[in-house]
Amino acid sequence: MRIQRNDGNNDASRRVYHARPQMQPAEQPVQPEPEAADGADEDDEEPEKPRRRFPVGLVIVLLVAVLLGVGGWQVMQLYGEVDGSLTGGVLGDAVTIEIEEGATATQIAGQLAEAGVIQHDWLFRLYAQSSGRASDLQPGPVELRSGMSYNAILQAISQQRVFRSTVRITVPEGTTAVAVAQLMEENGLCTAEDFLACANGDVYTEKADSSGSNGGEKQADFSDYDFWNQIPDNEGRLLRCEGYLFPETYEFFTDDTIENYVRTFYDQFESETEGLMELVDANTSDCINSLDDAVILASFIQEEAGLAAEDAKVSACFHNRLESSDPLWADHRLESNASSYIINDEENNYLWNSPIADYMGWRETGAIPEDVLNAYDTYRISGLPAGAISNPGIDAINAALNPDQEYLSEGYFFFVTGNPDGEYHGQYFYAKTADEHAANVQTAGWG
Repeated sequence: MRIQRNDGNNDASRRVYHARPQMQPAEQPVQPEPEAADGADEDDEEPEKPRRRFPVGLVIVLLVAVLLGVGGWQVMQLYGEVDGSLTGGVLGDAVTIEIEEGATATQIAGQLAEAGVIQHDWLFRLYAQSSGRASDLQPGPVELRSGMSYNAILQAISQQRVFRSTVRITVPEGTTAVAVAQLMEENGLCTAEDFLACANGDVYTEKADSSGSNGGEKQADFSDYDFWNQIPDNEGRLLRCEGYLFPETYEFFTDDTIENYVRTFYDQFESETEGLMELVDANTSDCINSLDDAVILASFIQEEAGLAAEDAKVSACFHNRLESSDPLWADHRLESNASSYIINDEENNYLWNSPIADYMGWRETGAIPEDVLNAYDTYRISGLPAGAISNPGIDAINAALNPDQEYLSEGYFFFVTGNPDGEYHGQYFYAKTADEHAANVQTAGWG
């Protein structure tokens, strides 16, 4: 080793070269600690942590994955509707759709979506067009269900369907059961006799179907209707169906069965009167103890009032006659000309000049059987008659259960309408006493 020496003993000018020691493989180099800045306390200064970059690339990958997942889920949903697997093979309720003549695939798809058979009309339209079956769709009624595959729907609509002719019949409120049966016969649907027998649950002759079978003697069973089971088998009742052939406009298939015709009326009655049993059970009047009572009284309200605006007031008068403690009304007679033995009554009297009188032959013989009078003559019997005298509408039935409270509490018993040829045509006059009623009859133009 060579050492250079300078003149003097100046340590600062002395350079010493040390041999660098060899590092052992297992040893780690010692990092020099950073020097503290001038004027700063080394104990107070923490070492600066290195910054991490935000993983933008990872976020982009995640977003793409989410979009692909959502898109894939949506595609699976659409595919599930097309092949019918969306509902797991569970079909919805049957829906009958009328496909119009000349309807396009777009219009038919709109009908299907509106009826709830499909969810996406645009998807069905595209499927029908791309499959080449859009031009095969046939007009006419078709029964479909939600959950059906598009292929099944297209097949059903593409099938050649047999058109069934129909007849539209309007049954006005207050029409008798015999008159309803006559309407059915006049329109070529069945005989009046078979219709009435079926509607009453008696033996009748059913029509044969298009193949010529399933006809012959039968007996209808309507025990699946709650209201039917509540109709009493009371003595003297002329027609069990009277009051329950609900007045409405119907469209019947000309080749349908008589039982289905009757069920159409009964279905409508059951639908219209749904929930009325709660009113019957809550009713505190003495004359209404069942739905049948309400229907019977409603048939008189329908005949005597004729206007929905007057139904509740007329109902109050009838309720007072049937329930009042007034000695003059101790017999609680309904006293309605709509069902009484008044020979010169040219109004629609159930016993004297209505369709049932002709049907039973009473007008021809000039005599109404005594047992019928004992069951239906409202001037002879107390309380309600054995059955209804017509088929009332829902307003009259509601009025039977909800009489006008003011007229009820103030004791009105009488009413009369203005003479059609007089000054008070169609106007109603109400009275509490017989004398007031007599004056009203004069005023109304009937004196």
